[in-house]
Amino acid sequence: MSTTKKLAAVAVGLGCAVTLSACGSSDSGSGGGSKTVTLVSHDSWVVSKSVLADFEKKSGYKVRVLKDGDAGQAVNKAILTKDNPQGDVFFGVDNTLLSRALDNGLFQSYEAKGSDQVEPEYRVDEDKHRVTPIDTGDICVNYDKAYFSKHKLTPPASFDDLVKPAYKNLLVTENASTSSPGLGFLLGTAAKYGGDGWSDYWTKLKANGVKVVDGWEQAYNEEFSGSSAGKKAGADRPLVVSYASSPPAEVIYADPKPTTAPTGVAAGTCFRQVEYAGLLSNAANAKGGKEFLDFLLTKEFQEDMPLNMFVYPVREGAQVPAEFAKYGPQAKDPETMDPARIADHRDQWVKSWTSLVLK
Repeated sequence: MSTTKKLAAVAVGLGCAVTLSACGSSDSGSGGGSKTVTLVSHDSWVVSKSVLADFEKKSGYKVRVLKDGDAGQAVNKAILTKDNPQGDVFFGVDNTLLSRALDNGLFQSYEAKGSDQVEPEYRVDEDKHRVTPIDTGDICVNYDKAYFSKHKLTPPASFDDLVKPAYKNLLVTENASTSSPGLGFLLGTAAKYGGDGWSDYWTKLKANGVKVVDGWEQAYNEEFSGSSAGKKAGADRPLVVSYASSPPAEVIYADPKPTTAPTGVAAGTCFRQVEYAGLLSNAANAKGGKEFLDFLLTKEFQEDMPLNMFVYPVREGAQVPAEFAKYGPQAKDPETMDPARIADHRDQWVKSWTSLVLK
């Protein structure tokens, strides 16, 4: 997903401190009797020290974390190394790439404790239990409130709005072939306009001056005028493809804290994303990996995620902080797409998108 989670690390370095602590918890390996569990993830994995320490104390395992870049990169590398995996558990494959992981035999079956507490709408693969839903969020266009106020322009509210002349040269998005939010935004347009209509939409969006960059960090922190980093960089695009959970980060990690979020969300541009974790095939420490998967569904971890990784829990009854609910509420009616449909069309859509938008 997952690059909005980097907001915490970018803003205050929190992710680095917590992650380095986790990475330092290691011993001589992950053999059958090892007391180390190795987690493989994308760069945005963050957990509170106290929460991780509680798991280590209760389970007797130490957690080692290996980060492998953006979600797409991490998934591809895990597939390439599946016969001799780098770790025991993989976290961070989302619904846009899930079929690729399952079709390539990345995971072995394990029904994590607490799976019956996952909201039914997020459950998948219930016959084999190769993955466990962990979190959810919405990829949406964010807007710079100050820009639209200064120019006395109403912010866009929908996909249709983005192709109107009033918003020409204002939007920056990520490359759908290299970025998880970029791919999610493409899938959102395919869900909205259909397999035949999305390309016409992107033709209009290109004509309206959409800018495409490689990844979320560049788009949000270098091109988007509404982010704290973008302001410092002199960014000039007041619209960006990011997450519904990006505005609370702009409040929580600001000093001093503003009374309202400086950015908003175009509610009619959202695509629902779900992230999963799984026990890697050929995991050296499968027993420890299973305990770690159980931990990811505990109420303690689920309630720790929002302010660390800026995602919503999937466990029924798990609470989110007041600031998160106030400034980053989930989209009420996001676009969605069945993983099987994504599997059938993703690669061809990305290929067509690349030819249409980047050439």
